[in-house]
Amino acid sequence: MPSLRTSASLSKYNRSGGILLHPTSLPGNFGIGELGPQALEWVDFLKQSGCGLWQILPLGPTGYGDSPYQCFSSFAGNPNLISVELLYQEHLLDQSDLQTMPQFSTRRVDYGELIPWKAHLLGRAYANFCQRKLPDLRLEFEEFCASHADWLDDFALFMALKQAHDGRVWMEWDEPYRKRLPQALGEFATQNRALIDAVRFQQFLFFRQWAAVRSAANRSGIRIIGDVPIFVAQDSCDVWCEPHLFKLDSRGYPRVVAGVPPDYFSPTGQRWGNPIYDWKAHSHSNFIWWKRRIKHTLSLVDLVRIDHFRGFCAYWEIPARSPTAEVGRWVKSPGKRLFSQLSAELGGELPFIAEDLGVITSDVIDLRDKFGLPGMKVLQFAFDDHNPRNPFLPHNFVPNCVVYTGTHDNDTTFGWYQSLPEEVRVTVRRYLPLVDQDPAWQMIQYAWASVATFAVAPLQDFLRLGSEARMNHPGKVGSYWGWRVSQEALNGELCDRIRELNERYNRQPHFGE
Repeated sequence: MPSLRTSASLSKYNRSGGILLHPTSLPGNFGIGELGPQALEWVDFLKQSGCGLWQILPLGPTGYGDSPYQCFSSFAGNPNLISVELLYQEHLLDQSDLQTMPQFSTRRVDYGELIPWKAHLLGRAYANFCQRKLPDLRLEFEEFCASHADWLDDFALFMALKQAHDGRVWMEWDEPYRKRLPQALGEFATQNRALIDAVRFQQFLFFRQWAAVRSAANRSGIRIIGDVPIFVAQDSCDVWCEPHLFKLDSRGYPRVVAGVPPDYFSPTGQRWGNPIYDWKAHSHSNFIWWKRRIKHTLSLVDLVRIDHFRGFCAYWEIPARSPTAEVGRWVKSPGKRLFSQLSAELGGELPFIAEDLGVITSDVIDLRDKFGLPGMKVLQFAFDDHNPRNPFLPHNFVPNCVVYTGTHDNDTTFGWYQSLPEEVRVTVRRYLPLVDQDPAWQMIQYAWASVATFAVAPLQDFLRLGSEARMNHPGKVGSYWGWRVSQEALNGELCDRIRELNERYNRQPHFGE
């Protein structure tokens, strides 16, 4: 019998190259990337360029700050990604419904303008669905509601209640709803059936469209790498439905919150604000919530990046009243028991990538290696300490890893190199002699040439873009998560260059693998 390490590692996969691009960044005219023709064209671009991987961020409905790492649900999809074009083609929208469309930018998402317009448009689609004779679509909708009822019913009720409370966080709702008293919830559901069904319909549209995109990717030999944040948002259906799984006070507010302590990059640390799990409660339930969450995610993607992997060994617990992450403590997590149970649930194999970045202790390495999980190597982290043993330098890689030029939390590689102190640039030049000519592509080539089984770079690096195209800056408030690629940028010249890169370094998809 093969060991867990062998069965769960990347050893069963061929060398592959891929691109990190969240669907919100896809091109299009409707204010945000969508799961319609542009997504299918993107899949075709990946296929033509010889890429076998497409990495995305979490697909959930975003809340405060528009971050995909702060979602209203770990199970639901983001309705802002629903394709307007497909709704029109399927007679769920008319031309008249589109006449109020704002003049959206094609380069950035303006969430303040997009969200109310898209919500109104999806409301019109549901009204048309109710009024028109679409028997096949109605049967599909009813089957979806039945098969996803274990999370969909609660989520639809949660979002309807949020709308009825003018968008306030659930901890500020009227007490019967905050505490989920059955009689109050039943009466609300009876009185607001249309509102609840409208939420269900949005989820039906999202899952239907995403299934078509994923199917097209898989048919083209492309695996989709999804993302599971370790923590969930406080204002989420997850916490509202199962408060006993979190460390909360009597009103539902967190007693402690998540983050990371001060380090070289942040003197006050990062206070994320997510509620902390009550791991004893999870253990007593045999981690059933985690099993449901992971299995659901794997129904949408092929592999999963586990965000903040070190938190499954120990997490930084911050008193909720503390404004920064400077005051806190490390608390142990039952990662070994959790992953053992997940392994048993999934038949012995964990299709995970461990985000093992930051200050990593020996217990984190032991947990990662016990289950054979590939770690992450980020080339932008390879040069700060002038140390030839730096684990992010390619000559120190092992095959069972995924190498990145940068991630969604990093500056673009061009922006990163431009902002480096001269003494660090000297170190980079010693390793990449031609880096000054083309920083992004030099880093990409070194990633693709490495022994890492998977090599991934953000699309911004393939396009040689600067800091203006950065996706996120951890711990800083600003206009993030909004970058979009133009249709013109995804041209034949770029496609040919990426394909040549994949061919040169033997990273082409193996169809039927």
